[in-house]
Amino acid sequence: MKKIIISTIAVSALLFTTSCENDFDTDVKDIQVTKGDADFSKYISLGNSLTSGYRDGALYSSGQNESYPSMLAMQMKLAGGGAFKQPLMPNDTGGFTNLFNPTTGDYAGKYVLSFVNGALSPGPTAPGAALDDIKSGGPYQNMGVPGAKVAHLIAPGYGNPAGLNPAAPTANPYFVRFASSVTTSVVADALAQNPTFVSLWIGNNDVLGYATSGGDGSNPITPDAGSLGVGFTATYTYLVNTLFPAGATRKGVVANIPNVTNVPFFTRVPAMPLTNLTDAQVTQLNGGYAQYNGGLAQAKAFGLINDAEYQRRLIKFTAGAVANGAVIADKDLTAVPGLPKYRQTTSKDLILLPASKVLTPQAGGGTSVPLEDKLVLTEAETAKVLTATAAYNATIKSVADSKGLAFVDMNAKMIELNSQSGISWDGVRYTATFVTGGAFSLDGVHLTGRGYAIVANEFIKSINAKYKSTLPQVNVNNYSGVKFP
Repeated sequence: MKKIIISTIAVSALLFTTSCENDFDTDVKDIQVTKGDADFSKYISLGNSLTSGYRDGALYSSGQNESYPSMLAMQMKLAGGGAFKQPLMPNDTGGFTNLFNPTTGDYAGKYVLSFVNGALSPGPTAPGAALDDIKSGGPYQNMGVPGAKVAHLIAPGYGNPAGLNPAAPTANPYFVRFASSVTTSVVADALAQNPTFVSLWIGNNDVLGYATSGGDGSNPITPDAGSLGVGFTATYTYLVNTLFPAGATRKGVVANIPNVTNVPFFTRVPAMPLTNLTDAQVTQLNGGYAQYNGGLAQAKAFGLINDAEYQRRLIKFTAGAVANGAVIADKDLTAVPGLPKYRQTTSKDLILLPASKVLTPQAGGGTSVPLEDKLVLTEAETAKVLTATAAYNATIKSVADSKGLAFVDMNAKMIELNSQSGISWDGVRYTATFVTGGAFSLDGVHLTGRGYAIVANEFIKSINAKYKSTLPQVNVNNYSGVKFP
């Protein structure tokens, strides 16, 4: 069976260069830095984990120091920008010892690479410390809150420690750390600082939570339609109108949401991951599913399923250099009494990165043991995610245009990053390939310092284009990538 490993050849490929040109062709490094029509004296960033500097499955101090807002603030200082303070974690490990859940892995420390059975494999470390209280050191200008959805930014009490009930949470520990009071909201604390310039990148978690849980129902997609606090459009529109009220001189920039199909968490594991099965393995597996296949034939004969579904649900493995689909539990299949909802994956399904740990001969995942619902985003579930993302992005662009804000098409940039050619900076090529592409961190969703630098430059280009400023871009290669042992 195919093993998910990172070879030394792939690692060494990070050292090669492919071009002496940049794909950031609007840099203004040789032009005098000016603010244009913007005022960067008090810059505030709002968003989720992507704004906070979260990477490698955790929020930790050195990652925060390479957040894209901190890079923006550094460039803004060249054009009159002021201080930019971040709610730094107390260690370079991340996680919370008093919130850590060993079953789910929630609030563990950052992922690191180590050798497992002769191959490099990412895994979490122990959390670094208990949840701390740093509100006395505020206010903070980076207000990115890992895990936040659009409605969370306007929710009073989102920073109340009394709301950290795991069964029914109403608060977020990352905002609990620095919220000015137990009743405030993220947007209220931002506006209390009277910012002159605001960046907003929010909405990813409104659809990403559903996707990263394999559409298992534990984290539903935020509906596009619906009232304030329920529907994405109403809530996002209210949020932007609150940040940029009519008549205000405040300027800002917003970004849209990348498709999950361009993120390594969903693309690293092949959709049909089982190859080089032996004749003996195939005989055993096909024999094990013979009774199931017989039940399917009976269900078809009695008219409980049609022929198309019968063919789709048949379990059949082939030996040799053939890509076999993994057996999964698909809740959207027709319910047949006494018959589980099994089928094999096709090229249109997405097997999630955590499945790589069970897609081994020892664990039997995808062969003798079907992959759980939470480990696969099926074709139907992927379609729901892409539909929601497109709707969100239409709203984000429409609202940005209506308020005269700069707009960053991060979806287009991630498509470019996921292309075969990727993105080049000063001779170094970056892609969305897991680990070896240089842009994504070990959790497969969040970026490295270099990935966040790519994001920062997209924000800078959009700000300069909209407000006639001349902020220079950052040097992507000066920031950190994946750390190898």
